[in-house]
Amino acid sequence: MEINMVAVIGPFSSRIAHVLSNLANEVHVPFLSFFALDPTLSPLQYPYFIQTAPNDLYLMTAIAEMISYFGYREVTAIYTDGDQFRNSMYILSSKLWEKRCKLSNKTAVPDFSSPQDVHNVLVNVRSMESPVVVVHTYPKEGLLVLKAAKRLGMIKKGYVWIVTTWLTNVLDTTGFSTISASDLQGVLTLRPHIPDSDKRQDFERRWKILSNGSIGFNTYCLYAYDTVWMIAHALDKFFNEGSKISFSDYTRVKGTKGLNLAALGIFDGGKRLLTNLVKTNMTGLTGPLRFNPDRSVIHPSFDIINMVGGQSWLLGYWSNHSGLSVQPPETLYAKPSNRSSSNQHLRSVVWPGNTTEKPRGWEFLNNGKPLRIGIPVSASFKEVDIHVNGSNEIHGFSIDVFLAALKLIPYPVPYEFVKFGDGHTNPSYTELVNKVAHNVFDVAVGDISIITNRTKVVDFTQPYIESGLVVVVPIKKLYSSAWVFLRPFTPQLWIITTVFFVIVGIVVWILEHGWNDKFRGPPKQQLVTILWFTSSTLFFAHNESIVSSLGRLVLSIWLFVVLIVTSSYTASLSSILTVQQLSSPIQGIDSLILTNERIGFQVGSFAENYMMEELNIPRSRLMALGSPQEYAEKLRAGIVAAIVDERPYIDLFLADNCGFQVVGEEFTKSSWGFAFPRDSQLAIDMSTAILKLSDNGELQKIHDYWLERKTCNPQNLDSEQIQLKSFCGPFLIFGVVCALALLTYFCMIFHNFRKHYSDLQDRSLKNRSHAMRRFLSFVDEKEMASKNKLKRKRERSIYKVKPNSSRVR
Repeated sequence: MEINMVAVIGPFSSRIAHVLSNLANEVHVPFLSFFALDPTLSPLQYPYFIQTAPNDLYLMTAIAEMISYFGYREVTAIYTDGDQFRNSMYILSSKLWEKRCKLSNKTAVPDFSSPQDVHNVLVNVRSMESPVVVVHTYPKEGLLVLKAAKRLGMIKKGYVWIVTTWLTNVLDTTGFSTISASDLQGVLTLRPHIPDSDKRQDFERRWKILSNGSIGFNTYCLYAYDTVWMIAHALDKFFNEGSKISFSDYTRVKGTKGLNLAALGIFDGGKRLLTNLVKTNMTGLTGPLRFNPDRSVIHPSFDIINMVGGQSWLLGYWSNHSGLSVQPPETLYAKPSNRSSSNQHLRSVVWPGNTTEKPRGWEFLNNGKPLRIGIPVSASFKEVDIHVNGSNEIHGFSIDVFLAALKLIPYPVPYEFVKFGDGHTNPSYTELVNKVAHNVFDVAVGDISIITNRTKVVDFTQPYIESGLVVVVPIKKLYSSAWVFLRPFTPQLWIITTVFFVIVGIVVWILEHGWNDKFRGPPKQQLVTILWFTSSTLFFAHNESIVSSLGRLVLSIWLFVVLIVTSSYTASLSSILTVQQLSSPIQGIDSLILTNERIGFQVGSFAENYMMEELNIPRSRLMALGSPQEYAEKLRAGIVAAIVDERPYIDLFLADNCGFQVVGEEFTKSSWGFAFPRDSQLAIDMSTAILKLSDNGELQKIHDYWLERKTCNPQNLDSEQIQLKSFCGPFLIFGVVCALALLTYFCMIFHNFRKHYSDLQDRSLKNRSHAMRRFLSFVDEKEMASKNKLKRKRERSIYKVKPNSSRVR
């Protein structure tokens, strides 16, 4: 550079480009490069440096969108240990993060690596969980990587290889002379997209003629060609504007010992030429030549290529305008940009191993050891965590959910359960989670609440049950209603008792109607008599004397039943009125905090820390309890005023203990999940499996099997309220006595009727309605009148028989 220059094309190395760009700033000479594509070469820092090809910012963006499109979440990268490649890895990591993916491992290949160096790198990569590998290197190192991967059996089913543009540069230039087609089977690579045009086809024909077809060229050759023409057009415009080429002496030469910088001249027209270059608007071999405001080339795009059987299959394109598409980018520029996930498409891929089945994107690697699953052995609620049956099989709600989800994972996962806790006291769940974070356990399976502190050290799966803290107190109801006198009996008992009062009035009326004048008279008077008699029996104050034997029998049994009913009612009402003085002021967590009462919680639960740290409840008010039985004992004894625990536990507790109830709403919203080490791909697959269990209903079935109970309803199961079944015996006895009395009565009536009206028997078949009226009239007659009629009838019969007898004599 000791001669005066107006523009420079190059360099090929980004490291050299960083150095020369600083010098270009000093001498005002534009530097144009189509190969030094480091994304950190910013025009703000290096205003005279121009990249004339899509830089690695767009290349890494395209790769990140490909990885996201295929559904992979973790990536391993192999790159050359140089400035451009390190900066590109930073961009790739950032773009993957935007897609909720992760660059989990980065492995640098030393510049000028030997085959053994590359072999060692790949051995390390093979031991990683993510088989999705991105190779971003120089061509020499890249070829060594692919050859070593083939030897190590890594170009096979299950792996994903994405190689940057260096591979297409090699293949476009030298073909398969430097690498075997089998080494590339299923590999994905990219090439800067060059729209097809007559100008490009004409250039290719002329190139083949000049080189006799012995020298190939890649897309960067076309960018180099366009770069030269870009400078030519800018200089032409420079001269047409009347500018001249002139230089000024470079005087800032201090501290440059050994460098002849004094020989350099500052290009006086550098700024004008730079402006002309940035405002370039022409069409070259690579398409339209223009720059964005940030000086990046307009419409950066790449071809996405699948290497299959020594051929390059075009899967589609990536462009900064529309993302992934099977349509050429130039056909989409006129349309509005659409980067939505539903608009991203590529053709089918043939993966390594010559398969079209998409690799899952990670390998379960545990060095041949089974997965160590820590399970809490709780002393409180064994239905939730661990239940050992007669064959020593471990079951429980949480474990059954985990095993069901494990069956849906499309690869084998050997495992072994390791008990955590002695079974006599509840273990610390925070300690269990920490053991997962410290790799003592590979997974923690149990009723582990997903809370903030735990998510900082482990990854949780999709929740498999919703939870939340609630307050449980003893049932102490207030009966201050004006209708409290109805509380002793259930509605069913009130109805049946009323019905029997009506029945006894009707039965006694039927039995006494023929004998007792007080049960005779006009219909209205008889109805009043029935109702009054029925009501008065409740207080044993009936004035009507009972004449018939059957009536006395029925009444005596009924009075015994009434005695039982009234005594029970009086005792129950007295108890209810006494309970009114025992009501609790606790209506939820807010009122509980305001009291000075003690609060129970489950040993090992996060509820203790939550109440102390979030609700500011003193530790002295808290009491650790170890079992549902202890919950009930402490609540009944009044040692604790309330229990604070998670909803699933409380549901199980209330299933067997009906003297308690939940007050207020859930005051926290949480859920349970399985704990995995940070960045575990198995956690993601387990989350997907849990969602499938939820969708197909299996999760609900497991929940119902272990946790669904016919819970006691405190509103209905009131120990002070008398049920209908308590009086089934007396009512049944009374009903049978009534039925027998009525049956006996009607048999007697029918017998007497036949005696009175024996002459109707021969005519009964001819006039049944007349006979029925006579029968009803007979029933309605007073018994004494019937007897007098019968007596007179007999006397008349005797009188008629005597004359006949004397006549015979």
